[in-house]
Amino acid sequence: MSNAPPPDVTFAPNLNRSEYLPRSPTRTGRGNEENSPLLAPRVEQEYGQFDNNFPDDPAFQEIIRKAEEAIEEGFLPERIYQGSSGSYFVKDHEKVVKLASDTFNYSAIDRAKSRTKHSIMTKVPAVGKKFHRLGLPPKTGSFQLFVNGYKDADFWLRKFDSEDLPVSTATKLQHLFERLVVLDYIIRNTDRGNDNWLIKYEPATSTPKGDSEEGEWSLVQNPDISVAAIDNGLAFPYKHPDEWRAYPYHWAWLPQAKVPFSDEIKELVLPQLSDMNFVQDLCDDLYELFKTDKGFDKRTFAKQMGVMRGQILNLTQALKDNKSPVQLVQMPVVTVERTKEGRVRTDSDQYTQSFSHRAPFFSWC
Repeated sequence: MSNAPPPDVTFAPNLNRSEYLPRSPTRTGRGNEENSPLLAPRVEQEYGQFDNNFPDDPAFQEIIRKAEEAIEEGFLPERIYQGSSGSYFVKDHEKVVKLASDTFNYSAIDRAKSRTKHSIMTKVPAVGKKFHRLGLPPKTGSFQLFVNGYKDADFWLRKFDSEDLPVSTATKLQHLFERLVVLDYIIRNTDRGNDNWLIKYEPATSTPKGDSEEGEWSLVQNPDISVAAIDNGLAFPYKHPDEWRAYPYHWAWLPQAKVPFSDEIKELVLPQLSDMNFVQDLCDDLYELFKTDKGFDKRTFAKQMGVMRGQILNLTQALKDNKSPVQLVQMPVVTVERTKEGRVRTDSDQYTQSFSHRAPFFSWC
């Protein structure tokens, strides 16, 4: 790990996340909510046949099929005590599959409608049988595979504060942390706490190596460490936060965030991010992915890509200037819009930069 002194920065104290954890930025309301939502609204398939069919991804479809078969055989989803009230575990015969989505948290109106329909069906079957459906309406949510051996990053980071890691393991953790920072910053993750990225820590092991004159001896291998970024659904906003909350990246308060970006991460991402053709290819790939959503809107997508291009521009400059992650998040946010109309790329494509003149009312750093 780098021995460079921490950068001279000022940021807010780490607040109690149980009191200040951001809610979904797609929800509207008063208080500490945005006047307009950051993320595009979802279009729900309210009625009709709901078919989980993914012909373009047979491996994923097979996983879905096993989860559905498990439910039909009585392996009912189990509510997850952590996270939102709409997250569940589904267990099949072999392993755990995690269904995680706020959308499964049905509103009071949906629940009341369902109870009323069931009551009418029981008391007045002649009327009840005319209802189009009795249960709750289908909802679209995220589907994540369970990762074994991982715990909340907060759990391990507290342990590492009191138990020093070997240099090689600490360096690997720093590099993996920087990859998480790059991911979150580019997609502008609006819901990244230290409880929804995970660390897997495997203690040091001794491997028999052979015999010596003094008897058997072993080769001691340093602890290994891995990182998993989960729950990435609340990302790709179509504007930067500009109202009551900043939707912070909570990793910015960690000691690892004060260390300047390593040469390893610069060599890994800087050549691609500095190439506008690569960035536009990324936008084109996201277009093909996003347009499969029933609520896809081209104008909203263009705004989302404007935010993402601005994030990439800031990240590229931060890497070139040898900044740290905490210095990165303190840079003025920028939007880069494509001025050329149409989907066909030409040499005359131009991009316009615009800096946000409105910061969140309560700035976090």
